[in-house]
Amino acid sequence: MTLVEVWNADETLLHRVSVRHAVGMIWRGVATPVEVHETARFGPYQVPLVVRLVRYVEQKWLYSRTRATYSREGVLLRDRGQCAYCGRFTATTMDHVRPRSRGGATSWANAVAACESCNTRKGDRTPDEAGMPLRWEPYVPTRAALHFARESGAASTRTVLFTARDPVPVT
Repeated sequence: MTLVEVWNADETLLHRVSVRHAVGMIWRGVATPVEVHETARFGPYQVPLVVRLVRYVEQKWLYSRTRATYSREGVLLRDRGQCAYCGRFTATTMDHVRPRSRGGATSWANAVAACESCNTRKGDRTPDEAGMPLRWEPYVPTRAALHFARESGAASTRTVLFTARDPVPVT
């Protein structure tokens, strides 16, 4: 299914929606088409490829330095798809540094991205016991950092978004 880019009134990318949703936005008058498919139609409308909102939508939450909600996807985005043990950009799983069976928490500070082979090799042991030191310490990212990582596709395209892994203090 084709996704349609939704731009804010200042032409910054907000997100992507289905063609049906985009046509509904045009019909309701909340967006105008910027770029349309030359031949394809959705009812009486040409299929939009890009739409722009009529009114500007503020995204104050995006620029706040508040902590992000913990998730497996968030850990993979934070680590840019890079395995914390071998360093390859093939991480598809999340690993608990201190295993949950040994009292390890399910939190940002105890989770890293790992490739399947390293995750299996480490098993139910700590990195020291497995002889697999971490290449960096896990940290709590900001919501904005995860948002930009998701929008840029950093985990899948191996784009280096951040040059330093600055930890954000947990409060």
